[in-house]
Order: sequence, then structure tokens, then C-alpha cells
Amino acid sequence: MNPSAPLEIQFQLRAQPRPVGDAARPELPSVGRLPQATRVLALAIHFDEMIRSGDARDFADVARQTYLCRERVSQIMRLNYLAPDIQVELLYLPPVPTGRYPISETALRKIANLLSWADQRREWTRLKGLYRLA
Repeated sequence: MNPSAPLEIQFQLRAQPRPVGDAARPELPSVGRLPQATRVLALAIHFDEMIRSGDARDFADVARQTYLCRERVSQIMRLNYLAPDIQVELLYLPPVPTGRYPISETALRKIANLLSWADQRREWTRLKGLYRLA
């Protein structure tokens, strides 16, 4: 990977099949910007793939290639520790037409710091309930 080349992240989202009971639910808006949490998690997944494929040796190498500081790369990579179902939910968040998604990246990193996926799921559910997102 050329360190001076711009970094482009591409991923495809496949529609999840809807349960029968959700058939009457209206479609979510498709205009706007993806939430910061979605974009940063996609970046974390990409950075992890860079290391796994050998394009980067470690976090420091990712930092050099992406012109980020090592601390920021570590923060981003922390999101890879989220329970898989939480990651899927974050990746499928709808675009935010205006403003910001109410759950911050910082809050997600705090959840990722919990060692148990069960604890992460409880905290994620609590946080969504707090903002009436569930």
C-alpha cells in the first residue's frame, strides 16, 4: 500500500431478511450521512484486515500508512472488541438525515472495554433505551 495514496474504504451491506412481524414497519430514510459510529467501525474492520492480510504489521504501521497517530488507531481498533451482533447493528444503522446519531463513538468504546459480551449487550440495550432507539 502506498502511504501517500488516499485511503478509500468500501464495503457492501446486504439487506437482512425482515421478520414477518416487521412487514408493516415503514422504510427508513435513505438520505443523509452514515452515523460516525458506523463509519469508524468500518474503519476498524478495514484496519484489522490490513494487519491480517500483511498490508500492515501492527497498529503503528497502520498509523504511519493512514497518517493517524497510534493512539487514534488504538481507539478505532477498540471497536473490534464489540460483540458481533452489536457490530452488525452498528453497520446497518440508517443514514442520519440531519444532525448526529445520539450514541457517540466514545460511548461505544466504553462498551467495548467491557470484557463480557453479555455485559456489552446489556449496556448497549440500556444506552439505546436511554435515547429511545430500541
